[in-house]
Amino acid sequence: MQGKASKEIHAILKETLGEYVPSYGTVKNWVVQFKRGDFSTCDAPRPGRPKTVTTPEIIDQIHELILEDRLISAKSIAEQLGISCERVGSIVLENLDIRKISAKWFPKCLNTDQKRRLCQSSEQILEFFRRDPNDFLSRVVSKKETRLYHYDPETKQQSLEWRHSGSPRPRKFRVQKSAGKVLTWIFLD
Repeated sequence: MQGKASKEIHAILKETLGEYVPSYGTVKNWVVQFKRGDFSTCDAPRPGRPKTVTTPEIIDQIHELILEDRLISAKSIAEQLGISCERVGSIVLENLDIRKISAKWFPKCLNTDQKRRLCQSSEQILEFFRRDPNDFLSRVVSKKETRLYHYDPETKQQSLEWRHSGSPRPRKFRVQKSAGKVLTWIFLD
C-alpha cells in the first residue's frame, strides 16, 4: 500500500523479525496478491479431501475392530470403514499405539503333571551325579522312545497380531494335527 518493492519490504521484515523472517519468495507472493486486491490473511480452501478421517469415532471403530480380531489386516479395516490404508496405519500407530507383532513359537505346552514329572526325574539324575561324579557317566544308559511329528508350519506373516506397545508377545504352541509322524528309539551309553 506504500508502493514499496518486494526487496524493500523483505529488508524491513528482516530488520524487524530477525531470523524468523519469511523467505523472499513468500514476500514476493504476498506483494503480487496485494496488487490483485487480495488482502486476506487466512489460508484459501484447497482442492482435495479434507482431513476429517481422524476423528474420535473412527479411532474407536478401528480399536474395536482390532480387539474383535487381532489378526485383521489394515486393508480389511480400510475397506470396512471406507478410508485409506495409510490413514488406518497412521491412526493405529500414532493414536492407538498398537503394533503388529509375530507370535513366539513354543514346541509344546506342558501341563502341570508333566512339568512335575520332569522336575522329579531331573532331581533324581542330579542326586545320582552328586553320589559319585566320576562314575556317573559310565553308568548311564538311557533309552528314549519318541514320536517325531512334522507340521506344516504357520508362517511368521500368518502369526502377526495387533498388540499395544509394552504388551507381551503372543505365544503359539504346536497343538494342531501333524502332517505325519515317525517312531524313533534312541539309546545312549
